[in-house]
Amino acid sequence: MHSLHTLALLALISLSPPLRAEPALVITLSGVPERIRAQNPDLAAARLRIDEAVGRMKQAGRLSNPELETSFEHNSRFREGKVELGLSQRFPVTDRLRLEKGISVTRLKAAEAEVREVERQLIASGKTSVIEVLAIRQRRTLLKTRMELAAEFSEKLSAAANKGEASALDAASARLEAASLSASLRQLDASEAAALGVLKPLLGMQPGDSISVGGTLSPPSIPATGVNPTLRPDFQAAILEVDAARQGVDLEQARRYEDVEAGVFAAAERMEDAPNGYENEAIIGLGFRIPLPLWNKNEGAIEEARATHERRRLEASALARNIRLEAESDRAQMIAWAKLVRELDETLLPLAEEQSKSADDAFAQAQTDIQTVFRSREKGLELAAARLDALRQFHLARVRHEAASGQP
Repeated sequence: MHSLHTLALLALISLSPPLRAEPALVITLSGVPERIRAQNPDLAAARLRIDEAVGRMKQAGRLSNPELETSFEHNSRFREGKVELGLSQRFPVTDRLRLEKGISVTRLKAAEAEVREVERQLIASGKTSVIEVLAIRQRRTLLKTRMELAAEFSEKLSAAANKGEASALDAASARLEAASLSASLRQLDASEAAALGVLKPLLGMQPGDSISVGGTLSPPSIPATGVNPTLRPDFQAAILEVDAARQGVDLEQARRYEDVEAGVFAAAERMEDAPNGYENEAIIGLGFRIPLPLWNKNEGAIEEARATHERRRLEASALARNIRLEAESDRAQMIAWAKLVRELDETLLPLAEEQSKSADDAFAQAQTDIQTVFRSREKGLELAAARLDALRQFHLARVRHEAASGQP
């Protein structure tokens, strides 16, 4: 009976995943940026911000349309009358149009930086999801190794129990350990499916498309310390918004003086000059309208523009500080996680492996019980999982650090 249980357990371990169609996409950590730039629908939508800004730039800084005026009048007998025709145009007396065009150009550059910021965030999210998948798969490999060892131990213990050399209860406990590892493996499958569910929309995939994540989590490597906020697109956009706000102050000051209006008109008139009869007369003239800045000098709009400029300047300064602090925090986390990985590799994991081997040998010589063996193996599994989690946390911190530094 015990042999049947062992064979069933081995069959469960050796089961391969169901056959699937060839993956439509193989993605690696280094391939995430290119894929997102090419296929992400949110990024494609964000790029339309540039087209919107181009349209606003083309529209900015233009003169208003000229106005055509006409009038006709006559007396009740239609013997006398007058016809007038005029054409007028408004002209700014300041450099308002140039300022409007300059602001639109600055905002176009800001829109381009905002699109790059969307790209930066999407790439960071995509890399994070890939790291999660890679960590889950490496943990699955770890669990499979433990399951194989547990199955081997269970088989030996069952054989010994059949000969009366070991407890049947101990053999059942060994089979339970292997079964519990199998349940953990199924949990990892669900976690991987969830991580892929986050990754696929970022890569612009369609429902039903399959994906395979390649590569492994590399050993920790601490990057250089230098962080330049000017490489971050959100900081570039913030600086451009400061420039636009400064230009906005000049524009509001220019708007203190409204446009003047100049026009040309022509008139033809027929009048009765008794007793000499009717006379026809033609008139050509020029006209001007000059608004006087007596009651409205645009003071409120100027004050608002100055406050906006100061706010934008302080926001950009705060963003630069936050970028440096964010990169500093991420680098400190990388150092801590790398130190933990190194300590586990050099000290704790070898010690746990040695302890597990000693427990197995002691149990074989009937010098300890099965629970001691289980505890030593469980401790080794916990340390190996802790090492993998530390490596995962290191790479997540590295992705955040790269994103904070403005790296692709």
